[in-house]
Amino acid sequence: MLIAQLSDPHVRPEGVLYQDVVDSNAMFARAIAHLNELDPRPDLVLLSGDLVDKGEAAEYAQLRKLLAGLAMPALVIPGNHDDRDAFRRAFGDHAYLPLSGPMHYVAGGHGAVRIVALDVTVPGLHHGDIDEEAMRWLDGALSAEPRRPTILMMHQPPFDCGVPYLDAYHCRNGKRLAKVVARHPAVERIVCGHVHRFMQLRFGGTVLCTAPSTTTAIALRLRPDAKPASHIEPPACLLHHWRPEVGLVTHLSPIGSFPGPYAFA
Repeated sequence: MLIAQLSDPHVRPEGVLYQDVVDSNAMFARAIAHLNELDPRPDLVLLSGDLVDKGEAAEYAQLRKLLAGLAMPALVIPGNHDDRDAFRRAFGDHAYLPLSGPMHYVAGGHGAVRIVALDVTVPGLHHGDIDEEAMRWLDGALSAEPRRPTILMMHQPPFDCGVPYLDAYHCRNGKRLAKVVARHPAVERIVCGHVHRFMQLRFGGTVLCTAPSTTTAIALRLRPDAKPASHIEPPACLLHHWRPEVGLVTHLSPIGSFPGPYAFA
């Protein structure tokens, strides 16, 4: 099973630039074309939040227009730039999304790997959080199929990465989450967005990774007094490849046109 992950496209209304600098819509369209051109194509696409920039209806209309070009099914979760109510209206045809409250869900009908989505956004704020109710829900969801390979999808990552202006807006109560995940060895991967960079680490007895944005890269500045900054770098997606004899292998797939292929490896 091949699962693609796109994150943080920050779609804007048609003709409007992200941060008045970047055509995030065109970049997301290229990311979709990239997935459609893969051989083999992914079986499923995960969209791990910040699908639009300001939570506006016009942005969601543009997002659905762009997603109409995606050749495979997609699962979505909101990020801190999404508006829950507008998000829910925009994806009213996605029956797996809850009709009210946090958008936790389990999607098990797309192949060998089950997707468990945990909505850690806090409406109106940029950091994430995990309360006791969310932990009970997650523990129950993971317990329902204790041996089935599972990916846990969130938006904000629950760890400090060392970039000060990112760590201010991480997902709080990560230790609480790690304890729950550690009880469920079927969790092959935790996948997040939010940080506009690829990162990975061990977490709760499994591997956690973050996907880059399809739009901009937040600058990797590790000094404690670093000032926020971003770059326009080559965008990328993640490809999570499940094979029973190996497990889950995660690949970084750059989006764009590059020299090659050459007849060597």
